[in-house]
Amino acid sequence: MILETNNNSMAGFKSRLANDSGVTSPRSQKNQPSDMELMKVKFAKLLLGEDMSGGGKGVSSALALSNAITNLAASVFGEMKRLEPMPADRKAKWEKEISWLLSVPDHIVEFVPCKQISKYGTNMEVMVTKQRSDLLMNIPALRKLDTMLIDCLDGLADQNEFSYVSKDDESQEGKNSRKDDKWWLPTPKVPPNGLSDPMRKWLRFQKDSLNQVHKAAMAINAQVLSEMEIPESYIESLPKNGRASLGDSIYKSITEEYFDPDYFFTTMDMSSEHKILDLKDRIEASVVIWRRKMNAKDGKSSWGIAVSFEKREIFEERAEVILLILKQRFPGIPQSTLDISKIQYNRDVGQAILESYSRIIESRAFTIMSRIDDVLQADAMAQNPSNGEEKRPLSDKEEVGKLNSAEDGAAMTLLDFMGWTPDQEDNNTKKALKEDATKYVDAKSPCKPPNIVTNKRFSYLENLGMCRSPTARH
Repeated sequence: MILETNNNSMAGFKSRLANDSGVTSPRSQKNQPSDMELMKVKFAKLLLGEDMSGGGKGVSSALALSNAITNLAASVFGEMKRLEPMPADRKAKWEKEISWLLSVPDHIVEFVPCKQISKYGTNMEVMVTKQRSDLLMNIPALRKLDTMLIDCLDGLADQNEFSYVSKDDESQEGKNSRKDDKWWLPTPKVPPNGLSDPMRKWLRFQKDSLNQVHKAAMAINAQVLSEMEIPESYIESLPKNGRASLGDSIYKSITEEYFDPDYFFTTMDMSSEHKILDLKDRIEASVVIWRRKMNAKDGKSSWGIAVSFEKREIFEERAEVILLILKQRFPGIPQSTLDISKIQYNRDVGQAILESYSRIIESRAFTIMSRIDDVLQADAMAQNPSNGEEKRPLSDKEEVGKLNSAEDGAAMTLLDFMGWTPDQEDNNTKKALKEDATKYVDAKSPCKPPNIVTNKRFSYLENLGMCRSPTARH
Protein backbone atom coordinates (compact mmCIF):
# COMPACT_ATOMS: atom_id res chain seq x y z
CA MET A 1 0.00 0.00 0.00
CA ILE A 2 2.84 2.38 0.88
CA LEU A 3 4.62 1.53 -2.38
CA GLU A 4 1.44 2.16 -4.38
CA THR A 5 0.98 5.53 -2.66
CA ASN A 6 4.56 6.51 -3.39
CA ASN A 7 4.14 5.54 -7.03
CA ASN A 8 1.00 7.66 -7.29
CA SER A 9 2.80 10.58 -5.66
CA MET A 10 5.72 10.19 -8.03
CA ALA A 11 3.35 10.08 -11.03
CA GLY A 12 1.62 13.24 -9.82
CA PHE A 13 4.96 14.95 -9.31
CA LYS A 14 6.08 14.04 -12.84
CA SER A 15 2.81 15.29 -14.26
CA ARG A 16 3.15 18.63 -12.47
CA LEU A 17 6.79 18.88 -13.52
CA ALA A 18 5.85 18.28 -17.15
CA ASN A 19 3.12 20.92 -17.01
CA ASP A 20 5.45 23.46 -15.39
CA SER A 21 8.12 22.90 -18.02
CA GLY A 22 5.66 23.39 -20.88
CA VAL A 23 5.58 19.71 -21.91
CA THR A 24 2.04 18.45 -22.34
CA SER A 25 1.17 14.96 -21.24
CA PRO A 26 -0.58 12.55 -23.63
CA ARG A 27 -3.83 12.96 -21.67
CA SER A 28 -3.73 16.80 -21.93
CA GLN A 29 -2.85 16.55 -25.63
CA LYS A 30 -5.88 14.35 -26.15
CA ASN A 31 -8.12 16.92 -24.47
CA GLN A 32 -6.86 19.81 -26.61
CA PRO A 33 -9.02 20.58 -29.66
CA SER A 34 -7.50 19.89 -33.04
CA ASP A 35 -6.83 22.58 -35.65
CA MET A 36 -9.84 21.39 -37.62
CA GLU A 37 -12.14 21.80 -34.62
CA LEU A 38 -10.77 25.27 -33.87
CA MET A 39 -11.23 26.30 -37.49
CA LYS A 40 -14.82 25.00 -37.48
CA VAL A 41 -15.63 27.06 -34.39
CA LYS A 42 -14.01 30.21 -35.77
CA PHE A 43 -15.73 30.09 -39.15
CA ALA A 44 -19.04 29.12 -37.56
CA LYS A 45 -18.90 32.35 -35.54
CA LEU A 46 -18.11 34.27 -38.71
CA LEU A 47 -21.01 32.73 -40.63
CA LEU A 48 -23.38 33.44 -37.75
CA GLY A 49 -22.22 37.05 -37.63
CA GLU A 50 -21.24 36.65 -33.96
CA ASP A 51 -24.88 35.84 -33.11
CA MET A 52 -24.61 32.39 -31.57
CA SER A 53 -28.38 32.15 -31.13
CA GLY A 54 -28.76 31.65 -34.89
CA GLY A 55 -31.58 34.17 -35.01
CA GLY A 56 -30.05 36.19 -37.83
CA LYS A 57 -29.37 39.22 -35.66
CA GLY A 58 -25.62 39.15 -36.10
CA VAL A 59 -23.35 41.66 -37.78
CA SER A 60 -22.41 41.57 -41.46
CA SER A 61 -19.74 39.19 -42.73
CA ALA A 62 -17.39 42.11 -43.35
CA LEU A 63 -17.66 43.42 -39.79
CA ALA A 64 -17.42 39.91 -38.35
CA LEU A 65 -14.13 39.30 -40.19
CA SER A 66 -12.81 42.71 -39.18
CA ASN A 67 -13.62 42.00 -35.53
CA ALA A 68 -12.09 38.52 -35.75
CA ILE A 69 -8.75 39.87 -37.01
CA THR A 70 -8.73 42.67 -34.43
CA ASN A 71 -9.59 40.33 -31.55
CA LEU A 72 -7.00 37.78 -32.64
CA ALA A 73 -4.28 40.43 -32.64
CA ALA A 74 -5.37 41.67 -29.20
CA SER A 75 -5.25 38.15 -27.75
CA VAL A 76 -1.84 37.34 -29.23
CA PHE A 77 0.10 40.57 -28.90
CA GLY A 78 -1.63 42.20 -25.96
CA GLU A 79 -0.06 45.43 -24.80
CA MET A 80 3.53 44.45 -25.71
CA LYS A 81 5.16 46.05 -22.67
CA ARG A 82 8.67 44.72 -23.33
CA LEU A 83 11.00 44.57 -26.30
CA GLU A 84 11.42 40.81 -26.52
CA PRO A 85 10.72 37.89 -28.90
CA MET A 86 7.21 36.46 -29.10
CA PRO A 87 6.64 33.22 -27.18
CA ALA A 88 6.58 30.23 -29.50
CA ASP A 89 3.01 29.24 -28.69
CA ARG A 90 1.58 32.70 -29.35
CA LYS A 91 3.62 33.06 -32.51
CA ALA A 92 2.32 29.72 -33.80
CA LYS A 93 -1.26 30.69 -32.91
CA TRP A 94 -0.97 33.98 -34.78
CA GLU A 95 0.54 32.47 -37.93
CA LYS A 96 -2.03 29.68 -37.98
CA GLU A 97 -5.21 31.63 -37.29
CA ILE A 98 -4.35 34.69 -39.39
CA SER A 99 -3.78 32.30 -42.31
CA TRP A 100 -7.29 30.96 -41.81
CA LEU A 101 -8.82 34.42 -41.87
CA LEU A 102 -6.71 35.54 -44.83
CA SER A 103 -7.87 32.53 -46.85
CA VAL A 104 -11.18 34.33 -47.42
CA PRO A 105 -9.75 36.91 -49.90
CA ASP A 106 -8.44 34.04 -52.05
CA HIS A 107 -12.02 33.45 -53.17
CA ILE A 108 -12.95 37.09 -53.86
CA VAL A 109 -12.58 37.29 -57.63
CA GLU A 110 -13.41 39.49 -60.60
CA PHE A 111 -13.87 38.74 -64.29
CA VAL A 112 -11.06 39.73 -66.67
CA PRO A 113 -10.74 39.15 -70.43
CA CYS A 114 -8.32 36.49 -71.57
CA LYS A 115 -7.32 35.31 -75.04
CA GLN A 116 -7.49 31.61 -75.79
CA ILE A 117 -6.83 29.53 -78.88
CA SER A 118 -9.45 26.96 -79.72
CA LYS A 119 -8.67 23.48 -80.95
CA TYR A 120 -9.38 24.72 -84.47
CA GLY A 121 -6.68 27.38 -84.21
CA THR A 122 -8.95 30.42 -83.92
CA ASN A 123 -8.35 33.16 -81.36
CA MET A 124 -11.11 33.75 -78.83
CA GLU A 125 -11.53 36.21 -76.01
CA VAL A 126 -13.20 34.76 -72.96
CA MET A 127 -13.80 36.00 -69.43
CA VAL A 128 -11.91 34.25 -66.65
CA THR A 129 -11.84 34.81 -62.90
CA LYS A 130 -8.91 36.38 -61.07
CA GLN A 131 -8.49 37.52 -57.49
CA ARG A 132 -9.61 41.13 -57.11
CA SER A 133 -6.74 43.43 -57.97
CA ASP A 134 -6.60 45.39 -54.70
CA LEU A 135 -6.47 42.15 -52.71
CA LEU A 136 -4.00 40.54 -55.11
CA MET A 137 -1.52 43.35 -54.58
CA ASN A 138 -2.08 44.42 -50.96
CA ILE A 139 -2.55 41.12 -49.11
CA PRO A 140 0.96 39.81 -50.00
CA ALA A 141 2.43 43.20 -49.13
CA LEU A 142 0.74 43.18 -45.72
CA ARG A 143 1.87 39.60 -45.09
CA LYS A 144 5.42 40.73 -45.83
CA LEU A 145 5.13 43.65 -43.41
CA ASP A 146 3.70 41.31 -40.77
CA THR A 147 6.65 38.94 -41.17
CA MET A 148 9.09 41.84 -40.83
CA LEU A 149 7.60 42.80 -37.46
CA ILE A 150 7.92 39.25 -36.16
CA ASP A 151 11.48 38.95 -37.50
CA CYS A 152 12.44 42.18 -35.76
CA LEU A 153 11.36 40.74 -32.40
CA ASP A 154 12.98 37.37 -33.14
CA GLY A 155 16.28 39.20 -33.65
CA LEU A 156 16.29 39.96 -29.91
CA ALA A 157 16.39 36.30 -28.91
CA ASP A 158 20.07 36.20 -27.95
CA GLN A 159 20.59 39.75 -26.70
CA ASN A 160 21.73 40.18 -23.10
CA GLU A 161 22.61 43.88 -23.02
CA PHE A 162 19.34 45.28 -21.71
CA SER A 163 16.65 43.98 -19.41
CA TYR A 164 13.58 45.33 -17.64
CA VAL A 165 13.02 46.34 -14.05
CA SER A 166 9.60 45.69 -12.63
CA LYS A 167 7.90 48.56 -10.83
CA ASP A 168 7.56 46.27 -7.83
CA ASP A 169 11.31 45.78 -7.54
CA GLU A 170 12.17 47.47 -4.22
CA SER A 171 15.93 47.30 -4.83
CA GLN A 172 15.58 49.68 -7.78
CA GLU A 173 13.10 52.04 -6.12
CA GLY A 174 13.73 55.66 -7.09
CA LYS A 175 16.12 54.76 -9.90
CA ASN A 176 13.64 53.56 -12.45
CA SER A 177 10.46 55.46 -11.70
CA ARG A 178 8.94 56.88 -14.85
CA LYS A 179 7.57 60.40 -14.79
CA ASP A 180 5.84 60.41 -18.19
CA ASP A 181 2.52 59.03 -19.38
CA LYS A 182 4.12 55.56 -19.75
CA TRP A 183 4.36 55.06 -15.98
CA TRP A 184 2.65 51.66 -16.27
CA LEU A 185 5.44 50.20 -18.45
CA PRO A 186 8.48 48.38 -17.01
CA THR A 187 11.68 50.43 -17.12
CA PRO A 188 14.55 49.29 -19.40
CA LYS A 189 17.87 48.66 -17.69
CA VAL A 190 21.16 48.91 -19.61
CA PRO A 191 24.80 48.40 -18.54
CA PRO A 192 26.45 51.26 -16.57
CA ASN A 193 28.32 52.45 -19.68
CA GLY A 194 25.34 52.02 -21.97
CA LEU A 195 24.78 49.67 -24.88
CA SER A 196 27.56 48.46 -27.13
CA ASP A 197 27.97 50.19 -30.48
CA PRO A 198 26.72 47.18 -32.52
CA MET A 199 23.57 46.88 -30.41
CA ARG A 200 22.91 50.61 -30.53
CA LYS A 201 23.32 50.70 -34.31
CA TRP A 202 21.15 47.63 -34.70
CA LEU A 203 18.33 49.17 -32.65
CA ARG A 204 18.50 52.38 -34.65
CA PHE A 205 18.45 50.44 -37.90
CA GLN A 206 15.44 48.46 -36.70
CA LYS A 207 13.66 51.66 -35.73
CA ASP A 208 14.28 53.19 -39.18
CA SER A 209 13.06 50.00 -40.82
CA LEU A 210 9.95 49.82 -38.63
CA ASN A 211 9.24 53.44 -39.44
CA GLN A 212 8.92 52.47 -43.11
CA VAL A 213 6.73 49.48 -42.20
CA HIS A 214 4.53 51.81 -40.16
CA LYS A 215 4.22 54.28 -43.05
CA ALA A 216 3.34 51.54 -45.54
CA ALA A 217 0.65 50.01 -43.30
CA MET A 218 -0.72 53.47 -42.51
CA ALA A 219 -0.91 54.32 -46.21
CA ILE A 220 -2.78 51.11 -47.07
CA ASN A 221 -5.18 51.59 -44.17
CA ALA A 222 -5.90 55.21 -45.08
CA GLN A 223 -6.34 54.30 -48.72
CA VAL A 224 -8.86 51.55 -47.96
CA LEU A 225 -10.80 53.81 -45.57
CA SER A 226 -10.98 56.53 -48.20
CA GLU A 227 -12.51 54.05 -50.65
CA MET A 228 -15.24 52.88 -48.27
CA GLU A 229 -18.66 54.41 -48.81
CA ILE A 230 -19.84 57.01 -46.33
CA PRO A 231 -22.89 55.62 -44.48
CA GLU A 232 -26.16 57.50 -44.73
CA SER A 233 -26.44 57.50 -40.94
CA TYR A 234 -23.24 59.58 -40.75
CA ILE A 235 -24.44 61.99 -43.43
CA GLU A 236 -27.74 62.49 -41.64
CA SER A 237 -25.89 63.45 -38.45
CA LEU A 238 -23.92 66.25 -40.15
CA PRO A 239 -24.81 69.93 -39.75
CA LYS A 240 -26.17 71.89 -42.70
CA ASN A 241 -22.90 73.57 -43.68
CA GLY A 242 -19.16 73.39 -43.11
CA ARG A 243 -19.04 76.54 -41.02
CA ALA A 244 -21.38 75.04 -38.43
CA SER A 245 -19.14 71.96 -38.26
CA LEU A 246 -15.84 73.83 -37.96
CA GLY A 247 -16.80 76.80 -35.84
CA ASP A 248 -16.14 80.42 -36.73
CA SER A 249 -12.43 80.55 -35.82
CA ILE A 250 -11.38 77.38 -37.70
CA TYR A 251 -13.62 78.28 -40.65
CA LYS A 252 -12.01 81.72 -40.89
CA SER A 253 -8.48 80.27 -40.76
CA ILE A 254 -9.21 77.85 -43.62
CA THR A 255 -11.12 80.25 -45.88
CA GLU A 256 -8.94 83.36 -45.61
CA GLU A 257 -6.88 84.44 -48.61
CA TYR A 258 -3.51 83.25 -47.35
CA PHE A 259 -3.37 79.85 -45.68
CA ASP A 260 -0.35 78.48 -43.79
CA PRO A 261 -0.83 74.97 -42.30
CA ASP A 262 2.00 75.45 -39.78
CA TYR A 263 0.51 78.69 -38.51
CA PHE A 264 -2.91 77.05 -38.39
CA PHE A 265 -1.66 74.40 -35.97
CA THR A 266 -0.03 77.01 -33.74
CA THR A 267 -3.45 78.57 -33.23
CA MET A 268 -5.13 75.26 -32.35
CA ASP A 269 -5.29 73.71 -28.89
CA MET A 270 -3.54 70.32 -29.31
CA SER A 271 -2.91 69.70 -25.62
CA SER A 272 -4.88 66.48 -25.34
CA GLU A 273 -5.84 63.47 -27.41
CA HIS A 274 -9.51 64.37 -27.08
CA LYS A 275 -8.96 67.83 -28.60
CA ILE A 276 -6.92 66.43 -31.48
CA LEU A 277 -9.61 63.88 -32.25
CA ASP A 278 -12.33 66.53 -32.02
CA LEU A 279 -10.46 68.70 -34.54
CA LYS A 280 -10.12 65.75 -36.89
CA ASP A 281 -13.84 64.94 -36.59
CA ARG A 282 -14.80 68.54 -37.35
CA ILE A 283 -12.59 68.84 -40.42
CA GLU A 284 -13.60 65.44 -41.82
CA ALA A 285 -17.25 66.40 -41.43
CA SER A 286 -16.66 69.70 -43.24
CA VAL A 287 -14.88 67.91 -46.12
CA VAL A 288 -17.85 65.58 -46.55
CA ILE A 289 -20.29 68.50 -46.47
CA TRP A 290 -18.31 70.57 -48.97
CA ARG A 291 -17.84 67.63 -51.32
CA ARG A 292 -21.56 66.96 -51.33
CA LYS A 293 -22.22 70.63 -52.00
CA MET A 294 -19.78 70.62 -54.91
CA ASN A 295 -21.38 67.50 -56.35
CA ALA A 296 -24.80 69.18 -56.06
CA LYS A 297 -26.20 66.36 -53.95
CA ASP A 298 -27.81 68.83 -51.58
CA GLY A 299 -30.62 71.06 -52.68
CA LYS A 300 -29.31 74.32 -51.22
CA SER A 301 -25.83 75.67 -50.74
CA SER A 302 -24.82 77.98 -47.92
CA TRP A 303 -21.81 79.26 -49.83
CA GLY A 304 -23.68 81.89 -51.81
CA ILE A 305 -23.31 82.91 -55.44
CA ALA A 306 -20.20 85.01 -54.71
CA VAL A 307 -18.05 81.93 -54.01
CA SER A 308 -16.79 80.25 -57.15
CA PHE A 309 -16.42 76.52 -57.65
CA GLU A 310 -12.62 76.94 -57.77
CA LYS A 311 -12.56 78.57 -54.34
CA ARG A 312 -14.73 75.84 -52.91
CA GLU A 313 -12.26 73.27 -54.16
CA ILE A 314 -9.35 75.25 -52.68
CA PHE A 315 -11.03 75.29 -49.26
CA GLU A 316 -11.59 71.56 -49.45
CA GLU A 317 -7.95 70.98 -50.39
CA ARG A 318 -6.82 73.03 -47.39
CA ALA A 319 -8.95 70.91 -45.08
CA GLU A 320 -7.48 67.77 -46.63
CA VAL A 321 -3.95 69.08 -46.02
CA ILE A 322 -4.80 69.57 -42.34
CA LEU A 323 -6.13 66.01 -42.15
CA LEU A 324 -2.98 64.69 -43.78
CA ILE A 325 -0.74 66.49 -41.28
CA LEU A 326 -2.86 65.29 -38.38
CA LYS A 327 -2.54 61.69 -39.58
CA GLN A 328 1.23 61.99 -39.94
CA ARG A 329 1.91 63.80 -36.67
CA PHE A 330 -0.49 61.84 -34.48
CA PRO A 331 -0.74 58.26 -35.79
CA GLY A 332 -1.54 56.92 -32.33
CA ILE A 333 -4.83 58.74 -31.83
CA PRO A 334 -8.06 56.70 -31.95
CA GLN A 335 -10.10 56.40 -35.10
CA SER A 336 -12.36 59.28 -36.03
CA THR A 337 -16.14 59.16 -36.03
CA LEU A 338 -16.14 58.89 -39.82
CA ASP A 339 -13.70 55.95 -39.83
CA ILE A 340 -15.66 54.09 -37.16
CA SER A 341 -18.89 54.64 -39.06
CA LYS A 342 -17.35 53.38 -42.30
CA ILE A 343 -16.01 50.22 -40.66
CA GLN A 344 -19.30 49.52 -38.91
CA TYR A 345 -21.49 49.82 -41.99
CA ASN A 346 -19.05 48.53 -44.60
CA ARG A 347 -20.29 45.51 -46.56
CA ASP A 348 -17.20 44.86 -48.69
CA VAL A 349 -15.46 41.82 -47.17
CA GLY A 350 -12.20 42.48 -49.01
CA GLN A 351 -11.99 46.05 -47.78
CA ALA A 352 -12.82 44.96 -44.24
CA ILE A 353 -9.92 42.49 -44.23
CA LEU A 354 -7.45 44.99 -45.71
CA GLU A 355 -8.48 47.70 -43.26
CA SER A 356 -8.29 45.57 -40.11
CA TYR A 357 -5.07 43.77 -41.08
CA SER A 358 -3.26 47.00 -42.01
CA ARG A 359 -4.55 48.70 -38.85
CA ILE A 360 -3.11 46.08 -36.49
CA ILE A 361 0.22 46.07 -38.37
CA GLU A 362 0.35 49.85 -38.09
CA SER A 363 -0.38 49.67 -34.36
CA ARG A 364 2.21 46.95 -33.71
CA ALA A 365 4.93 48.78 -35.65
CA PHE A 366 4.27 51.97 -33.69
CA THR A 367 4.35 50.07 -30.38
CA ILE A 368 7.64 48.32 -31.17
CA MET A 369 9.21 51.65 -32.18
CA SER A 370 8.05 53.10 -28.88
CA ARG A 371 9.68 50.24 -26.95
CA ILE A 372 12.92 50.76 -28.93
CA ASP A 373 12.81 54.44 -28.03
CA ASP A 374 12.55 53.49 -24.36
CA VAL A 375 15.73 51.40 -24.58
CA LEU A 376 17.60 54.09 -26.53
CA GLN A 377 16.54 56.68 -23.95
CA ALA A 378 17.88 54.49 -21.13
CA ASP A 379 21.12 54.12 -23.12
CA ALA A 380 21.38 57.91 -23.52
CA MET A 381 20.89 58.40 -19.79
CA ALA A 382 23.61 55.84 -19.01
CA GLN A 383 26.10 57.57 -21.33
CA ASN A 384 25.35 61.08 -20.11
CA PRO A 385 23.40 61.07 -16.81
CA SER A 386 23.32 64.88 -16.51
CA ASN A 387 21.59 65.29 -19.87
CA GLY A 388 19.54 62.15 -19.38
CA GLU A 389 17.99 63.49 -16.20
CA GLU A 390 16.83 66.61 -17.98
CA LYS A 391 15.33 64.67 -20.86
CA ARG A 392 12.33 62.53 -20.14
CA PRO A 393 11.13 59.66 -22.35
CA LEU A 394 8.82 60.90 -25.06
CA SER A 395 5.14 60.16 -24.91
CA ASP A 396 3.41 58.37 -27.77
CA LYS A 397 2.20 61.71 -29.13
CA GLU A 398 5.60 63.42 -28.84
CA GLU A 399 7.36 60.55 -30.58
CA VAL A 400 5.62 61.27 -33.85
CA GLY A 401 8.10 63.91 -34.95
CA LYS A 402 10.92 61.43 -34.48
CA LEU A 403 9.07 58.71 -36.34
CA ASN A 404 8.76 60.85 -39.46
CA SER A 405 12.41 61.94 -39.50
CA ALA A 406 15.52 59.78 -39.55
CA GLU A 407 18.12 59.79 -36.83
CA ASP A 408 21.49 61.34 -37.73
CA GLY A 409 19.89 62.68 -40.91
CA ALA A 410 19.65 59.30 -42.61
CA ALA A 411 16.95 56.76 -43.31
CA MET A 412 16.33 53.91 -45.67
CA THR A 413 13.28 53.85 -47.88
CA LEU A 414 10.58 51.24 -48.07
CA LEU A 415 11.87 50.44 -51.57
CA ASP A 416 15.28 49.44 -50.17
CA PHE A 417 13.88 47.80 -47.04
CA MET A 418 11.38 45.52 -48.77
CA GLY A 419 13.62 44.61 -51.69
CA TRP A 420 11.80 46.51 -54.42
CA THR A 421 13.74 47.66 -57.45
CA PRO A 422 13.42 51.22 -58.74
CA ASP A 423 12.12 50.16 -62.15
CA GLN A 424 8.94 48.85 -60.52
CA GLU A 425 7.72 52.38 -59.71
CA ASP A 426 6.83 55.30 -61.93
CA ASN A 427 8.98 58.40 -62.24
CA ASN A 428 7.10 60.37 -59.58
CA THR A 429 7.49 57.60 -57.04
CA LYS A 430 11.19 57.21 -57.86
CA LYS A 431 11.76 60.88 -57.24
CA ALA A 432 9.96 60.79 -53.89
CA LEU A 433 11.91 57.72 -52.80
CA LYS A 434 15.27 59.19 -53.80
CA GLU A 435 14.62 62.37 -51.86
CA ASP A 436 13.88 60.29 -48.74
CA ALA A 437 16.92 58.04 -49.17
CA THR A 438 20.13 59.57 -47.84
CA LYS A 439 21.67 56.34 -46.63
CA TYR A 440 21.65 52.83 -48.06
CA VAL A 441 21.67 49.91 -45.68
CA ASP A 442 22.88 46.65 -47.17
CA ALA A 443 20.22 44.50 -45.57
CA LYS A 444 17.60 43.84 -48.22
CA SER A 445 14.83 41.40 -47.58
CA PRO A 446 15.05 38.20 -49.63
CA CYS A 447 11.36 38.34 -50.49
CA LYS A 448 9.71 40.92 -52.71
CA PRO A 449 6.07 41.83 -52.14
CA PRO A 450 4.06 43.33 -54.96
CA ASN A 451 3.28 47.01 -55.31
CA ILE A 452 0.53 48.55 -53.23
CA VAL A 453 -2.32 49.55 -55.55
CA THR A 454 -6.07 49.52 -55.73
CA ASN A 455 -8.53 49.74 -58.54
CA LYS A 456 -10.53 52.66 -57.17
CA ARG A 457 -10.13 56.40 -56.80
CA PHE A 458 -7.85 57.95 -54.21
CA SER A 459 -8.34 60.60 -51.54
CA TYR A 460 -6.20 62.91 -49.44
CA LEU A 461 -5.15 60.09 -47.13
CA GLU A 462 -3.54 58.26 -50.04
CA ASN A 463 -0.67 60.76 -49.90
CA LEU A 464 0.59 59.23 -46.65
CA GLY A 465 4.03 57.70 -46.48
CA MET A 466 5.31 56.46 -49.81
CA CYS A 467 2.14 56.51 -51.94
CA ARG A 468 1.97 58.59 -55.08
CA SER A 469 -0.23 61.63 -55.36
CA PRO A 470 -3.79 61.21 -56.63
CA THR A 471 -4.32 61.83 -60.32
CA ALA A 472 -8.06 62.41 -60.11
CA ARG A 473 -9.86 63.88 -57.16
CA HIS A 474 -13.50 63.60 -58.20
